[in-house]
Amino acid sequence: MNGTDRDREFRLDGKIALVTGAGSGIGQAIAVKFAAHGASIRIVDVNEQGAERTRQLIAKCGGQASVHICDVTDQALAQVVFNEIFAGERIHILVNNAGVSHIGTVESTTEADFDRLLRVNVKGFYNCMHVTVPHMREQGGGVILNMASIAGSAGLPDRFAYSMTKGAVIAMTYSVARDYMAHNIRCNCISPARVHTPFVDDYLRKTYPGREREMFEKLAKAQPIGRMAESAEVASLALFLCSDAASFITGADYPLDGGFFNLRG
Repeated sequence: MNGTDRDREFRLDGKIALVTGAGSGIGQAIAVKFAAHGASIRIVDVNEQGAERTRQLIAKCGGQASVHICDVTDQALAQVVFNEIFAGERIHILVNNAGVSHIGTVESTTEADFDRLLRVNVKGFYNCMHVTVPHMREQGGGVILNMASIAGSAGLPDRFAYSMTKGAVIAMTYSVARDYMAHNIRCNCISPARVHTPFVDDYLRKTYPGREREMFEKLAKAQPIGRMAESAEVASLALFLCSDAASFITGADYPLDGGFFNLRG
């Protein structure tokens, strides 16, 4: 297979992809990557400014995208916004990415923290699949990609509530893949280790003022490969899983972990 054939294999020409939380970080990288490979993007985010930045990035590269403001934790609102997107067009791909992180043990996690994580990272994913699956079923199929985390299947320190939500994402992925296989809907998830996103920089700035570089290196070296992942690397795996090249893959949790699970000392 020559280079041209390989490039064609990962094209998304004629596909429409709805990406939640696409206003920054991993979601933005996925939206831009998908657009660069031919998809038309529906940017869904609660942050209008961030969503517009993503749209502009895609437009600069000659891609097509539209912005749709939505709090995915509100099912009634999600139903309205998604139905507006569905009107007159077929959504081929849903990337469930909108989420929040949290640091804390079971003792230090407040009830408000717990409820917020559950509402955004679990209910938000459920809401988006709840309103999208009927559309995909009626249109003859589609692809759902959920952003999970190694925290969902590994015991990470100080990640009690976050780990709980990402474990739920993995379980929901398996369930949807099983229930809708006969309807030509594939559902997979990606479980990254640490990814260098604005959240990491904000966390270091707030928690270790003056020691940001030192602590960044410490967090980076926690992965056996010796660094954090980049958002673009997550986007590349997402592109494969949402392309026709991955048509035989469903119900899979893909670790993107720099050797975390198998190569730790």
